[in-house]
Amino acid sequence: MKLNPMKGMIEQAQKIQEKMQKVQNELENKFVTEESGGGMVKVTANGKLEITKIQIEKEVISPEDPEMLEDLIVAAVNKTIDTAQKMAQEEMQKVTSGILPNIPGLNIPGM
Repeated sequence: MKLNPMKGMIEQAQKIQEKMQKVQNELENKFVTEESGGGMVKVTANGKLEITKIQIEKEVISPEDPEMLEDLIVAAVNKTIDTAQKMAQEEMQKVTSGILPNIPGLNIPGM
């Protein structure tokens, strides 16, 4: 009986793909929270980069200065998305570590 190395590679690739899909599904239930304005605005997102919650302290809500609140929300959202992306990448790297080459600029969706 002769072993088929291509068959083994295909099976390994399928297992990796299954693991990656599992991690992507799990990311929906992993959350990160970031803040701006010293905690006046807090934003939570899941690992799929979906904003799930925004908390705003009453003290920062001012009809005379809506731009300040807008800036705080934008800053908190951007920080949260950045943190969520890093978390998602770390989770995917656990699955793909040593398998996919570390090529600068190679962005694989969901990674």
